Amino acid sequence: MFFMLYFINLIAWCAAQKQNFLLIIVDDLRTALGCYGDTKAYTPNIDHLATEAAIFSQAFAQQALCAPSRNSFLTSRRPDTLHLYDFYSYWRKDIGNFTTLPQHFKNNGFITKSIGKVFHPGISSNNSDDNPYSWSETPFHPFTERYKDAPICQTNMQILPAQNLICPVKVLSMPNKTLPDIEILKEAKYFLSNQAGNPFFLAVGFQKPHIPFKYPKKYLKYHPLQKFKVPQPYKWSKNVSSIAYNPWNDLRKRKDVAALNLKFPWKKIPKSFAKLIIQSYYASVTYIDDLIGKLINQLEVLSIRKNTTIILMSDHGWSLGEHTEWAKYSNYDVALRVPLIISIPGLTYKRSKEKANNSLEKNPLFINSIVELVDIFPTIADLANISIPICSNETMEITCSEGISFMPLIQAALRKKSILWKEAAFGQYPRPSIKPSIHPNSDEPRLKEIKAMGYTIRTNKYRYTAWLSFKSETKLPDWNDIIAEELYNHNNDEGENRNVAAFQKYVKLKKKLKFLLQHGWKNILSNKSIYYL
Repeated sequence: MFFMLYFINLIAWCAAQKQNFLLIIVDDLRTALGCYGDTKAYTPNIDHLATEAAIFSQAFAQQALCAPSRNSFLTSRRPDTLHLYDFYSYWRKDIGNFTTLPQHFKNNGFITKSIGKVFHPGISSNNSDDNPYSWSETPFHPFTERYKDAPICQTNMQILPAQNLICPVKVLSMPNKTLPDIEILKEAKYFLSNQAGNPFFLAVGFQKPHIPFKYPKKYLKYHPLQKFKVPQPYKWSKNVSSIAYNPWNDLRKRKDVAALNLKFPWKKIPKSFAKLIIQSYYASVTYIDDLIGKLINQLEVLSIRKNTTIILMSDHGWSLGEHTEWAKYSNYDVALRVPLIISIPGLTYKRSKEKANNSLEKNPLFINSIVELVDIFPTIADLANISIPICSNETMEITCSEGISFMPLIQAALRKKSILWKEAAFGQYPRPSIKPSIHPNSDEPRLKEIKAMGYTIRTNKYRYTAWLSFKSETKLPDWNDIIAEELYNHNNDEGENRNVAAFQKYVKLKKKLKFLLQHGWKNILSNKSIYYL
């Protein structure tokens, strides 16, 4: 009965409004936001958006790497369906002609536009950002993107500018006197100002806090170094296989990190330098928060905020010294957990008709149920009244989802009700070998180099990961050849620092989680045994 009422109400709401959609993707953003309870963050604009939104506290990516994650949530297919674990394959050419989220909107009468990093540029999106399939207009990339790794960073210890990891700058001294994300904002505002009433789907992909941390120096004033500490314990767990470790090879290539002369792969970044990395990450996030505030303000200026749904998300998280790791490239919570904020006019907040100043009625919704990024496509499609089915055959159906719309969760939260829901998220990460390596790259192995796959399942209370032998030729794991296991109890170990996979008391639980992991996402949607895990 609840779901019948939900769909009736949703269809009526959609029919009454001419909705636009603004999808904001922030590259490499973990939940380092004030609205997620991070006291070190300074993100007033995103925090304000959150007061008008549904805030998902347990949202997870399917792979902690840019191209596989973006292709996954934009097609609503999991990495093992797309067989895209690296940057060097295009699903339409190599796997199947699957419909994307923007393509579905384009096919249903929306103007679709990509600005910045939405699809990962390069081979994985056919060197075109999947244009013209997904987009009504040519995707926009900033001119200054070509200077991403230019040797323009300088510290007190360096005589000449270099390609550094940490790179606060004066914008007017940059090439073209600007930065890529500032160009992205300018183009997004231009697009919004030139819409003539047609419903649009605008995807804006901001590049920071992706490394290098090149951001306007002025944002450091919000983040004095003394407020940051290195995570504790600052060490790699002794009873976790080295196959789980990502050696942050991309950081090692930066001149300021290379100058530390760290022995590969286990020597830790010194705490003094680690704090500088953390500081610059948070400053980069504040920089993007400022741009997001200006973008949302443009909706207000143009009087289209009231009929524009805003979805703010990331492609994956980022480690800031947890387990002595940095960047993404792992199956830990810090790499897979992402912020997900959805502001829906008429649902998550309403404009008051009674108040003379037409102020907003704040109604934030905190939703603690587990959701996955593959759920984004069916959810937004639901909101636009162009729903898609759940996939029944992963390789044959063109338009379907391997996730599930979480609109029922939002409706239930509005009614202050609770509903049964899937309480598990699935993720995975490939490795070329058990031991960390630079060649082949442990963090970013190519398909032909993959020899192992780490499959992980996250429930409300536990994370279980099984590292399996994997054949790149067949793209299949061998469940009879488990290389290593990890089990973390989030009841008393939120940081996933204590692997209890070998403990006798967890034998039955581990067996059950392994079964659920092996049988995959379809089984979890109807398997009630998961609800108490």
